[in-house]
Amino acid sequence: MIMRTAIGAWVLWMALVPARAETGRELWLREGGANRVNIVAGGESATLDIARRELLRGWRGKAGGTVRLEIAADAGVRGDGYRLTSSGVTARTGQGLLYGVYDLLRRQRTGRPAGEEVSNPAYERRILNHWDNPNGTVERGYAGHSIFWRGGDSLDVTDADRELWAAYARANASIGINGTVINNVNAAPEVLSDPYLERVKAIADVLRPWGVRVYLSVKFSSPAQLGKLPTSDPLDGRVVAWWRERVAEIYRRVPDFGGFLVKANSEGQPGPQDFGRTHADGANMLADALAPHGGIVMWRAFVYNPEDRDRARQAYAEFMPLDGRFRPNVIIQVKNGPVDFQPREPFNPLFGAMKKTAVMPELQITQEYLGHSIHLVFLGPMWEEFLQSDTYGEGPGSSVARATDGSLFGHAHSAIAGVANVGLDANWCGHHFAQANWYAFGRLAWDPGLASREIADEWLRLTFAPRGEKQGGAKMGEWEAKFLLPVRGMMLESWEAAVDYMMPLGLHHIFAGGHHYGPGPWYAPKGVRPDWTPPYYHQADAGGIGFDRTRRGSDAVSQYAEPLASRFDDVKSCPEKYLLWFHHLPWTHKMKRGRTLWDELAHRYQRGLERVREFQKVWDRVEPQVDAERFAAVQSRLRRHCRDAQIWKDACLLYFQQFSRMPIPYEIERPVHDLEELVKIELPWLHHN
Repeated sequence: MIMRTAIGAWVLWMALVPARAETGRELWLREGGANRVNIVAGGESATLDIARRELLRGWRGKAGGTVRLEIAADAGVRGDGYRLTSSGVTARTGQGLLYGVYDLLRRQRTGRPAGEEVSNPAYERRILNHWDNPNGTVERGYAGHSIFWRGGDSLDVTDADRELWAAYARANASIGINGTVINNVNAAPEVLSDPYLERVKAIADVLRPWGVRVYLSVKFSSPAQLGKLPTSDPLDGRVVAWWRERVAEIYRRVPDFGGFLVKANSEGQPGPQDFGRTHADGANMLADALAPHGGIVMWRAFVYNPEDRDRARQAYAEFMPLDGRFRPNVIIQVKNGPVDFQPREPFNPLFGAMKKTAVMPELQITQEYLGHSIHLVFLGPMWEEFLQSDTYGEGPGSSVARATDGSLFGHAHSAIAGVANVGLDANWCGHHFAQANWYAFGRLAWDPGLASREIADEWLRLTFAPRGEKQGGAKMGEWEAKFLLPVRGMMLESWEAAVDYMMPLGLHHIFAGGHHYGPGPWYAPKGVRPDWTPPYYHQADAGGIGFDRTRRGSDAVSQYAEPLASRFDDVKSCPEKYLLWFHHLPWTHKMKRGRTLWDELAHRYQRGLERVREFQKVWDRVEPQVDAERFAAVQSRLRRHCRDAQIWKDACLLYFQQFSRMPIPYEIERPVHDLEELVKIELPWLHHN
């Protein structure tokens, strides 16, 4: 009955969506006409009912054609994968059938042939991490308040809640996401209390038919704070018993509960080290409580000590000695880079190095360090670069994707997480183009080998193509030439543009304090720990700029396998995109183009700004090809984006010029701001939600 109610909520939600609304609410699942289709499917389940409904409302194949949905053994299909055949979809599970149906419909809407082929997910668990708080706010969220929590004592569940959660689950299922952590990693202990668990149960009941399992972030000190025990020591028998009781209570309510996400001994969060224990002691205690129920522990490796001389070394230094000491149902969740979701970082050296312990990538979909929901930045190229980076963990060909999806080391579980950018805004993500990052995460979590170009093409066709138009038609052809091609180009250039106008050549973490939005290379107030200030990272002085992580500096390069360690260590072979990440170099250092380092920095900042200006022109030219509501919203964001890129360029060049004492190259536009005014700016444009 619960499953039927969830489907009914979704149907009601769909009925409430205006047939031709272009607010972005429909995401990449827009209505647009459907042909009649006959569906042959044996068996009954809530998930199979959804698959039938999706075919009925979205079929664009031959009118009156027949689609067979069959659950059957297939040697080539793994887990919730599926086989597309000439007659329909075959899978081992109902969830696999649903994924196959979404793939079939996606191919029809994007003009890709639907020949016979098998599609298996690379990662077993493909999870969104929501940084949502019980009071309804979202940490580092830029699309409004939480879709799960309202704040105060308001834990009752309404029909509107169920409708919203069903629409969210549908979007996730359509791109293969099968799990969601519904609360912040900076967890509140009350989430494990019975009243909160009742709301967790209600969420799980709605998400279940779509194949989306619920997970919780937990506070390590919950036994003391919530259970009133005198300690939260993971080796204390009373603590062990308390966690086992809470876990059992969760599974009584949510039998398919996925497990826990834990942030411990990081940024003031409590953890096992508070009691002289290791990360392995803490993770294994929780893993033992979850194991009888099939749950996992995702233990975050985001740790850093303010006394260490290089924050980028911390995760590796702390976790590598523990490799092999974690239970099989523990996965170490590692941010893509060694510092913190920067516009560009080399991959974290833990990838490919921890071979006896499962490791999962953590990506950030919400744009904490990439312009929030104001800047148009498509993250597909960033994640593609990361996932395809060779770790050399088992020699050449040991990509980050292979080191984490189970194919290289054969661990019991594999997973990938994305910090969600979803909120209560009408278009879900704050910026219409930020939806593409949610979409790209799901597609790459299923298949890390997909190219960014292909993902952008799919998303644009699904999200902006003229409603009801068939691929190959005259109107579609005009739309492709005048909208798809230029806008896809803009998307694919947007990440590199952001790197250029923010932090080119390996610069990182030079944001103003707190909000991680505007530039603040000067930010270093008294009393703030050094590794929370930009000068700690850019190290600018009269002698040059950049963080020395070579063997002569912090020796972070030695955490990478050969030949990477030597490649990064040598300024001649270090890729220029990581140059100032690994090297402190004089302003006069000669770059590959023949320019000095100072001149090259100036040209990169200028190039980033010019690209954003071009994005404005691209978007203005496509106005006849897009609906008025979304056109105006994106145009407004691009204007702000361009102003901000100018501020980034001016602030960084004027600030660093104080150290280089070199002129800005004559071919570079002069700054339009004064450094004094930029240092004082309060960034009022942040208050946009």
